Amino acid sequence: MAMKIRLARGGSKKRPFYRIVAADSRMPRDGRFIEKLGTYNPLLPKDSEDRVTMNMERIQYWLGEGAQPTDRISRFLEAAGVVEKQERNNPKKGAPGQKAQDRVEQKSEKARAAAEAAAEAEAAPAEEAPAAEEAAVEE
Repeated sequence: MAMKIRLARGGSKKRPFYRIVAADSRMPRDGRFIEKLGTYNPLLPKDSEDRVTMNMERIQYWLGEGAQPTDRISRFLEAAGVVEKQERNNPKKGAPGQKAQDRVEQKSEKARAAAEAAAEAEAAPAEEAPAAEEAAVEE
C-alpha cells in the first residue's frame, strides 16, 4: 500500500481550504484518508502562523512508515525544518509559452518588414535627390 502525505481540498468555490492528510495514493484527492495531520489555508497572509498547521509527531511517524510527501507538503516540511532542502530543477521556468513566442515572431516579422520598407524609402529619395539638385542647377 503506497502511502502519501498530501493535501485534500475542502472549502467552497474560490475559497480554498486544505487538510493535510495521510492517505493511500490510490484514493481520490478529496476521498478516503487514514489520518488528518494538519491544515493549510492559502487565503491567510504568508506570515500568519495559522496558514499551515501540522501535527509533527504524526507526520514523523508516517514518514517513518514510508509515506511519501507530495511536492507542496515537502516544501512545508522544509520550511518547518523537518526535511532537508532538496535542490529542484525547473529548466522551463523562465521560458515564455507558445503563444507568447508566436507573438514575438510576428512582431519581429512586422519590424523587419517595416525596416525593409524604410530602407527602400531612404534608397529611393537618395536616387531622386541628385536629379532634383541637377534640375535646380540648370535653372
